[in-house]
Amino acid sequence: MDYRTLGKTGLQVSTLGFGCGDVGGLIVRGEAAERERAVARALELGVNYFDTASQYGKGQSEIHLGQVWKALRVDAYVGTKVRLTAEDMGDLGGAISRSLEASLQRLQMERVDLFQLHNHIAASRSADAQTLSVQDVLETVVPAFQALQQQGKIRFYGITGLGETNALHALIDTGVLHTSQVCYNLLNPSAGAAVPNGYPAQDFKQLLDHTRQQQMGTIIIRVLAAGALSGSEARHPIAVPRVNPIASGPDYPTDVQRAQFFNTLVQDGEVENLVEAALRFPLGNPGVSTTLLGYSTLEHLESAASYIARGPLSPTAVERLPSLWAQLAG
Repeated sequence: MDYRTLGKTGLQVSTLGFGCGDVGGLIVRGEAAERERAVARALELGVNYFDTASQYGKGQSEIHLGQVWKALRVDAYVGTKVRLTAEDMGDLGGAISRSLEASLQRLQMERVDLFQLHNHIAASRSADAQTLSVQDVLETVVPAFQALQQQGKIRFYGITGLGETNALHALIDTGVLHTSQVCYNLLNPSAGAAVPNGYPAQDFKQLLDHTRQQQMGTIIIRVLAAGALSGSEARHPIAVPRVNPIASGPDYPTDVQRAQFFNTLVQDGEVENLVEAALRFPLGNPGVSTTLLGYSTLEHLESAASYIARGPLSPTAVERLPSLWAQLAG
């Protein structure tokens, strides 16, 4: 396992992380023995960043991760998140503090390494859509995070980089945040590469350049587009049965269909399968710190670790990607 610096935090994180959310489902819905086995094996493989959130499984992800942590006496990094609701808009700071306290109780921890805002960010607030403005984050969220940091309950803080592209750039460019989760995959590479006009996905306008300039750590999310980049619509029984795309196609079947464009990399022997192509793709960007993947089985973890160990895609494979993205743009 290779390690990269998580931006200005200075933490050395594994290039493959462990997503504890609903999409893969292992930590949320797996049997206790399976959860413990998977975390133990991840640690053996060198994985040292585990990512959860208060809303994953309505708190079950944090509860289960905390149980495993206690049983195994794990020495690794944990990040969790707060998602503010319409009811929280009148007291953002208080809601953030209460959410963290509840998370720490579920995790059975005194502090977490990373605490992240999980709301979308835009130029102006939309309470119904649970979207915060840049001003909200700068004037209320960041001071609340800093207070929790001073209390020793969190080490570092960041955001999930979703929402309006220009607002995200404006917030990141202030340099006040330690990390950002970034949606970056073969179906939507725009956080790290220029995409053709008319590309059928949100254009993040090379957001990874902005995070790198501010020495922010980056945590790549949706690297498999919630499974669509496996090339199959089939879902594992333990995975969430229905999934909504993030910043890619209008629906999951469309994402699966578009994933077939990248099968040429398999046919030409660059990779064994689409999953390998998808997992190795972000490794070629120097602005990427770690890549999250949600697992349904121990076998998923083993395969992912073996693919990540092969490093970035070859130069010849990378050279072919712009033409494939141009085909997607139609």
